[in-house]
Amino acid sequence: MAIALRRATPGDVEGIALLHADSWRRNYRGAYRDSYLDGDVLSDRIAVWGERLSAPSAGFATTVAVDGGGVVGLAHTIFDEDPEWGALLDNLHVAHGLKGTGVGRRLMAETAAAVLAARPRNGLYLWVLEQNRAAQGFYAARGGEHV
Repeated sequence: MAIALRRATPGDVEGIALLHADSWRRNYRGAYRDSYLDGDVLSDRIAVWGERLSAPSAGFATTVAVDGGGVVGLAHTIFDEDPEWGALLDNLHVAHGLKGTGVGRRLMAETAAAVLAARPRNGLYLWVLEQNRAAQGFYAARGGEHV
């Protein structure tokens, strides 16, 4: 089935939280305590995404990649996060089995388009954990610069 991109809705909270929790458990070992990652990270992510998506705002954009109705990727961008750096790509996660298939690239392109449409003078930045070499490589391949 084809993967489609669309704006996230409150109905996506559980799917986003499942993806986010799985991504953290796979990629953030050593950055976060194992007891946290092995605990109820899902409830924490449900609370965060429930709050984020309960009140739509012109200050952020959350895009999901869906395959047959299930969330397989997400990008969450906060437009006015920093006066110098601009918009913050706060989250970009793709289902583990779909890495390398272009879903992340499509989410990045959608994020860049959303920033240009909402805040044409803003830049786009993000933080990547030092241990997350795969993410660093992904962003570097797309022109990202380490500052």
